[in-house]
Amino acid sequence: MNKSIHFAGQPTFAQLIRLIPKDVIARHVSECRSDYYYKKFTTGHHLNSMLFACYGHCQSLREVVSGMRALEGRLQSCEIRYFPARSTFSEANGKRKDEVFERIYQSLKQHWDSFLPDSRPRERLYLLDSTTIKLFQEIFKGSGLSKADGRRKGGLKVHMAVRTDQTMPSMVHISQAAFNDVTFAKQLSLPAGSTVIMDRGYRDYKMFNDWTATGIRWITRMHPHTYFKKVRSHLVDQSQKELGVQRDESLQLGFPLKKIPKVSVRRIWFKDPQTKKCFQFMTNDFQSNPAFIAQLYKKRWGIELLFKRLKQNMPLQYFLGDNQNAIKIQIWCALIADLLLQVVQRQLKRKWAFSNIVSLVRLHLFNYLNLYSFLENPETALIYSRRPDQQLKFNLSG
Repeated sequence: MNKSIHFAGQPTFAQLIRLIPKDVIARHVSECRSDYYYKKFTTGHHLNSMLFACYGHCQSLREVVSGMRALEGRLQSCEIRYFPARSTFSEANGKRKDEVFERIYQSLKQHWDSFLPDSRPRERLYLLDSTTIKLFQEIFKGSGLSKADGRRKGGLKVHMAVRTDQTMPSMVHISQAAFNDVTFAKQLSLPAGSTVIMDRGYRDYKMFNDWTATGIRWITRMHPHTYFKKVRSHLVDQSQKELGVQRDESLQLGFPLKKIPKVSVRRIWFKDPQTKKCFQFMTNDFQSNPAFIAQLYKKRWGIELLFKRLKQNMPLQYFLGDNQNAIKIQIWCALIADLLLQVVQRQLKRKWAFSNIVSLVRLHLFNYLNLYSFLENPETALIYSRRPDQQLKFNLSG
């Protein structure tokens, strides 16, 4: 009989959901009154069911409900005592406010940021961006022009602000795809001394001036329709030219005859020595070397990798509801599921690709394995006894 040296008294799924402190859920359930109309299918059961859907990559409510009922015995250790019908699950997705799941995510992130030793603040460098998930126009209003036949796709935007020394988003906002990115940026409360790196879609002159006045450095790319007046050019020495810096200029943004606030910026022309691509960076930092500004902007790729990680490893192609609230709940629960796996990954000594951890967790979701021990050395997780009398025998007698 197979013996596991990594045997545990709880399945992998139970070990993951126990990373969520019970007091976090209880506090936010009380604040949002999310259990007010529910006797059995509580917020805790709802969250665990959604995490089951995330880790099991379920694509419909039928898969979630039937899968949980098939594993009823093993789910007892996960403190899941109630298995809802599809109608109950669908009703909860539509009526239970997504705010409670948003608050749970924010509290979990704060809890684990303060608990894990490698997550202490090292730099205040924030990356801003958004990703769009296409949906039907009836659910979320889409952005962009209609097709030739007049039809348009809807969608939602997930806006994020991510610190470069962390792997999880610090601030998240979910909106319609037609929602302007600048609106999210204006809602941010960033500490003085921070650096904000964003693409050229975040163009708001008043916001730029406000950030400069509060001591926040920002770096972005120049929008092709930007109106500006060149003030002067700065000398670029040979060492900077070798790093790819072509020009260094001071500009003033804004139309001269309109009451739009003018912005004093620095424009850096940069040509990547490897790819030979040319870029125009804008910043309010007039002190740092131009090559250093270009290197900072390269860090913006980190948030693109975060979006790729979420879309590839979490079930965000198929949604378990056809209304805004259900879709938002699924996104918040996907972020919670991603956060819990990030906690596991950051406590391992062995270096794993995140996609490999997701695959192993899905395959062993209800095996009784010590998750941390198993991931440290999965090759020797199972040992086989050499004694033939210990192998499984079937009783074939009548």
